Amino acid sequence: MNNNRIPIEPIYQIISLLISFIIVHATYVTVIRPAAKEFMAQQVELAEQDPNYQEERNFYVVLKDYEQEACIVLMLWAIAIIGYKGITTWRQQQLLSHNLLKLPDGLPLGPEDIPELKKRLAHLPDRSRSLLLPRALAAAIHRFGATRNVQDAATAVKDLCDVEAERQETELSIIKYIAWAIPSVGFIGTVRGIGAALAQAHKAVEGDITGVTNSLGVAFNSTFIALILSIVLMFLIHQLQAMQDKLVLDTEEYCDGHLISRLRSGPPA
Repeated sequence: MNNNRIPIEPIYQIISLLISFIIVHATYVTVIRPAAKEFMAQQVELAEQDPNYQEERNFYVVLKDYEQEACIVLMLWAIAIIGYKGITTWRQQQLLSHNLLKLPDGLPLGPEDIPELKKRLAHLPDRSRSLLLPRALAAAIHRFGATRNVQDAATAVKDLCDVEAERQETELSIIKYIAWAIPSVGFIGTVRGIGAALAQAHKAVEGDITGVTNSLGVAFNSTFIALILSIVLMFLIHQLQAMQDKLVLDTEEYCDGHLISRLRSGPPA
């Protein structure tokens, strides 16, 4: 594996954040906020014509504030990262359907076969050798070649898979942070809206409750959108974790079936 290769994932995360912001902000500027402003003006006009008129709710009005925009940007960013990791996991899962060592079924393997096994793994493309399954097979082959002990080879596979599981969990930290940040941004909108409503309490006492209701709308709408997005995002995170856990378990099973169970110990070198 080439350690000098430029890390793709961090660059992808930065670019995906910028693209998410550009798309969402452009949509807000050109569609959502103009439509919300027009609808609210119509509601004010109708209320002036009919004192008993009940204001309607509108999707654009619910989304129009800055907190909802930030939540949607974070949501799209998280989905982009989840999609990247999901595709990567799926690629590795597909590798489990191939016989990487190209061995006939039931063929026993001894210490004398180690050079040939190493050569077959070395012939894999560089991009494939960096994936979990080839690394796990290579770890088992190297350990067996050094110790001539089947249990040591099995332990090498398990240790590498455990490290991979921990690494995957660590790499999910940015997505989990986003899942925490979305409702937090929503609560910021709630505090801002309630604060604005309290600042206009004197107008409500005088009979003008328009400012108070609009500010409370900001408070409740931001929380509403943030909680919905958080629920969806947590579901996607759990699905990704399930895929990654399955990959680790299937890799251990593959190594056991295709390599470990075929190894036969020999005398130490």
